[in-house]
Amino acid sequence: MQGTRSAEADFGHVSAPSRRVSKVDSLRPTYGFDDVSLAPGVETVEPSEVDASVGLAGLHLRIPILASAMDAVVDVRLAGELARLGGVAVLNLEGVQTRYEDPDAVLARIASAADADVQGLLAEAYASPVREDLIARRIAELRAAGSPAVVAATPGVARRFGPLCAQHGADLFLVQSQVSSARHLAKGYDPLELAEFTRSMTIPVAVGNTTSYDAAYQLMGQGIAAIFVGVGPGAACTTREVLGIGVPQITAISDVAAARDAFFDDTGRYVPVVADGGMRRGGELAKAIAAGADALMLGSPLARASEAPGRGTNWGMATPSPTLPRGTRIRVGTVGTLERILFGPAHVTDGSENLIGALTQSMAALGARDLAAMRQVEMVYAPSVAAEGKSWQVRGR
Repeated sequence: MQGTRSAEADFGHVSAPSRRVSKVDSLRPTYGFDDVSLAPGVETVEPSEVDASVGLAGLHLRIPILASAMDAVVDVRLAGELARLGGVAVLNLEGVQTRYEDPDAVLARIASAADADVQGLLAEAYASPVREDLIARRIAELRAAGSPAVVAATPGVARRFGPLCAQHGADLFLVQSQVSSARHLAKGYDPLELAEFTRSMTIPVAVGNTTSYDAAYQLMGQGIAAIFVGVGPGAACTTREVLGIGVPQITAISDVAAARDAFFDDTGRYVPVVADGGMRRGGELAKAIAAGADALMLGSPLARASEAPGRGTNWGMATPSPTLPRGTRIRVGTVGTLERILFGPAHVTDGSENLIGALTQSMAALGARDLAAMRQVEMVYAPSVAAEGKSWQVRGR
């Protein structure tokens, strides 16, 4: 009994254990387009003197715009028109353009399908095999339309399609997946060795998508020519809801841009950063550049063009999955020509048309003569800036 009393007495004097730090305690703040604003400086520039051109993996673009590798956004016709306007389109090598002689008929069925039927129709449409003869044909058609041949494929087929595309005259090969990393672990197959792949390819290889400083730095070290940033921000993407993965774009772009700058300091090699997804209006294009992007990849904003193959709809590359789609078909409508969307004249006041005019006007107001200068402008945390003083506008929406 004495021992019991002693133990009870000792127990009453046991110190509380030190508290361990929980994951919630160490959450870092992250920022999206609506959280920040760009602050004017001491200079402004005449808008006509602003230069929005960019060099990207051997390509010279008069405007920093890439059309996303989505079947509802890019076909040969849109690629030719975007090239005429100064940008470049990316063709999806695993889409309907390389599965069907006449992809327009398939696209029409997808665009007109009822919401309840579209997922099954998408899975069926993408079940047909990709044809290498159609890959070669589309590359030739892109060149004939006056566009560089920029093509994209997932890592699982990159080894098969990369050399084929290089042989047939492609200018840039984009290895694009949901989340790109420098090391992919798998037991059932031999994963793509990116460093080996970039060395073996006779054309530049770009990689996407990532949001991480460390992953970006390691990917750059494997010989890539450009890196794409964004996991889940696209209007047709549901990755953030389905898988719970994603980082808001301003933070993601800034982190990857910091890796780019560190890699340049360490090696002398500059790897352009392409912001991919989440941009709908001119102000968001401007913020993406200011956050550190060299160029911008747009999907749904360009799907609204009359030249786009999706007929006023859009869906992502992961949408056709028969078991776990990470996207959905959305109806974006058709608002006018690609030229009007990029260069105006705008018929609306929400910033979704004349995107390049808005970007260059923002650069001029901030004193940025070129994109490099735009990446140096001040960015401030300002979550209230969109609604401040706008009660009549908000009430009318």
